[in-house]
Amino acid sequence: MKTYVICSGGLDSVSLAHKVAAEHELAGLISYDYGQRHAKELDFARACAERLGVPFHLIDMRGVGAHLTGSALTDDVDVPDGHYAEETMKSTVVPNRNAIMLAVAFGLAAAQKADAVATAVHGGDHFIYPDCRPEFTQAFEAMQKQALDGYADIRLYTPFVHEPKSAIVTAGAQHGTPFAETWSCYKGNDLHCGRCGTCVERREAFHLAGVEDPTTYADPDYWIEAIEKGAN
Repeated sequence: MKTYVICSGGLDSVSLAHKVAAEHELAGLISYDYGQRHAKELDFARACAERLGVPFHLIDMRGVGAHLTGSALTDDVDVPDGHYAEETMKSTVVPNRNAIMLAVAFGLAAAQKADAVATAVHGGDHFIYPDCRPEFTQAFEAMQKQALDGYADIRLYTPFVHEPKSAIVTAGAQHGTPFAETWSCYKGNDLHCGRCGTCVERREAFHLAGVEDPTTYADPDYWIEAIEKGAN
């Protein structure tokens, strides 16, 4: 299955890229510059493509992203600390981001005669991000079958959509993902902050998977407090 992977440079998508490279035919990685708070993550995506020996497609969506206002990931809005279960984390939603990115990726995949587009959405994203839920991915794939009818038949490959993030760590370890060569933190400083939603989730995932976390966090113990607060 000739597959393009949407890769942000984070733990989830880099692990997915290594999984696809091992189990299918990895055609290339697709990343997006949509004016996110920092572009540091894109360097990790590019490095992943180089490591796996596949083309790297960086799509410039800054013009589009400038209109997707109000998110802590794109505007001058503080990135909240805490667990994704907290209501404050909704400030990290970029409206319709995945739908826009997937539409572009499907067009690229169709033009390149590929069989699938893969994205690393997972069960832990469902509470906050509606465009990571299985209802969305199924509906999007059905829409694309109509959009490309008679021209291409592209599958949307989402192996983690019903799985927790810890399952991604397990799969990543199985396929030799260099976890230290991934970037998750929303704040984009020299170190992972250890406090934002994606840092907390990352740290928890390694713990639950029983895999050593090679990440250096500015606040390495905050995740315990954040998870307890989120659970309540």
